Amino acid sequence: MVAPLYTTASGLLFHAGKILVVTVGLPARGKTHISRALERYLRWAGIKTQVVSLGDYRRKSLGDAQKLPPDYFTFGKKSPETLELRQKVLDGCEELIWEFFNAGGQCVIYDANNGRREQRQRVAEKFGKEGIHVVILESTCDDPAVIERNIRSVKISSPDYRSWDPDLAVQDYYNRIRDHEIHYETVDELDVPSIRIVNNVRGYLQSRIIFFLMNIHNRYRTIYFARIDPDLSDIGWDYAERLKDFVLEHRGLDPRTSRLVIWTSARRRSHHTAWPFMVAADPKQPGGPQCNVKVIERPQMSEINPGVWDGLTVPDAKREYPEEWGRFVKDPYTFRAPRAESYHDLSVRLEPTLIELEREQEDLLIIGHASVIRCLLAYLIGLPPSEIPAIEVARGDLIEVVPASYGVHSQAYHFWDGPGRTHGEGEGGYEERDPNNFYENYAEDTREKKHRVGYRDDAK
Repeated sequence: MVAPLYTTASGLLFHAGKILVVTVGLPARGKTHISRALERYLRWAGIKTQVVSLGDYRRKSLGDAQKLPPDYFTFGKKSPETLELRQKVLDGCEELIWEFFNAGGQCVIYDANNGRREQRQRVAEKFGKEGIHVVILESTCDDPAVIERNIRSVKISSPDYRSWDPDLAVQDYYNRIRDHEIHYETVDELDVPSIRIVNNVRGYLQSRIIFFLMNIHNRYRTIYFARIDPDLSDIGWDYAERLKDFVLEHRGLDPRTSRLVIWTSARRRSHHTAWPFMVAADPKQPGGPQCNVKVIERPQMSEINPGVWDGLTVPDAKREYPEEWGRFVKDPYTFRAPRAESYHDLSVRLEPTLIELEREQEDLLIIGHASVIRCLLAYLIGLPPSEIPAIEVARGDLIEVVPASYGVHSQAYHFWDGPGRTHGEGEGGYEERDPNNFYENYAEDTREKKHRVGYRDDAK
């Protein structure tokens, strides 16, 4: 399961040891995308993880490619200046790796080409003799369309090609790739575990890393989140219809040909919110279907179980369960009220959903309870588990998340005003519709402390 079965004060799984994942692959093969996705996954699982990117460090310490000697990216004989600069970058990245491990980190993902066997063997031996478990991750791709898409969407937008003509930048990057291809040595080492699995993988955490990597892809897609409707009433129908209209318009794609997958929980209110999409997709309606959607129910997406706090307001919980309240406030992520789930329990329950989220290649709309959305958002955005209970998930907002190689882009769009949500900021900006929903009211009480996705008002 994705989340550890227990938590520790340090956030480490001591039996797993420290792990260095060394990426290997030609340029534009998705190494950075994989590295960032793996970083999010492990952080969400409670593992202290960090990506150390050789390219990012090189740009930070030496500047963009235009400021480097002309032989910096080519193989063969190099000038003394170039040799000194390249060694400076390598030494700096290794220093960052050691700093993270020495500060209590458990897993580092070293995002670099590492295309020469001698180079990665040196890294494996250097860290291995200090007790670091090294895993080699090789990313390959022979689809020209995918490679060019990676170049155009990621590489030529980097500072290295600032102010370049896009076509010239693409050609220059292809030249760089061809030079690497001549000297590239695929992974065939038998003494270091690798994702090609030529040696046994050691331990729980390494097995989880490989399981995760077997389920991800780098296809461009957008993930949307929206809370379930307020209730099964005219107001609820209005909310559901507004959500459908806003999503179909906001995507900016032909809704009849561009497929949208919708996930709901097994609760009636969640499925009710998706109903207008299904009606719009019905081929029997006049004029034919308005959209192409597929609705899937996921029982794991049920709301967090509040246990004895069910139906209590925040003041009620403080008064009736003062000892439990004190422990909850101290650690709202891991504390479990009597006969309840903690947010940690909920994260464990959502593990199959998270893996399916990574596997899904179409645009995805998740209609769910706020507690579930908080857990999934924290994973996608890369927030630590401790922040999950206070993430803002306002009713009437469509949250848009676009996973990308260099981070995740997120934005919230306001589309509906009604009971449980009135548009506005500060005091009076929200109407508390259900005072007995304990976890929602706790999140509202921590409004000034919570993470908030970038906000836009798009309500008509």
